[in-house]
Amino acid sequence: ANEGKTPALSDAQAKRLLAAPATDSLKDRRDRAILAVLLYHALRRGELCRLRVSDFEMRRGIPTLVVHGKGSRLRYLPVHPAAAALIEDYLECAGHREDVEGPLFRPVRNSRGSLVRPLSGQAVYQNIVKHYADQAAISVRAIRPHCLRATAATNALEHGADIARVRDWLGHSAITTTQLYDKRRHRPQDSPTFKVEY
Repeated sequence: ANEGKTPALSDAQAKRLLAAPATDSLKDRRDRAILAVLLYHALRRGELCRLRVSDFEMRRGIPTLVVHGKGSRLRYLPVHPAAAALIEDYLECAGHREDVEGPLFRPVRNSRGSLVRPLSGQAVYQNIVKHYADQAAISVRAIRPHCLRATAATNALEHGADIARVRDWLGHSAITTTQLYDKRRHRPQDSPTFKVEY
């Protein structure tokens, strides 16, 4: 329902958001990993919260996230190297890598340990996305986790990703939904006019 209406961040804003959790605390390590997963892989908030430790795995030698999407559909997303390093760093610090069936991202208790339950969608919104957007002075109308999904989709399309592959990556069943993220249609310099040659 929010597809297409959701504002996307600029590249500069996305970089500022990724850099906002700046300390070595467990919470900041977790939050850096979460923001990277959202911004590099365009997950829905619920998909992020459902990730288990075992969903971060190696497939054909490439770190991969097994994403449990809408309608029980699974997506296997290669993990961006920047995000993989942050997830590894978080798991190393949190110490729950062996709890393979447990939640990947967990609430943090006073930076000293994790609670064995998944993060709530509300916590991802309030304590992570909104918190760091405010901290990084990112003013986007109604910032929420879906903005990061829109940002990743828009960025991938603007950098030449094939729209059919982006549809599968986002877990959309219809390409018309994916097209709502394609802001290139609104740029006059990309008009077919300029592709015509005689």
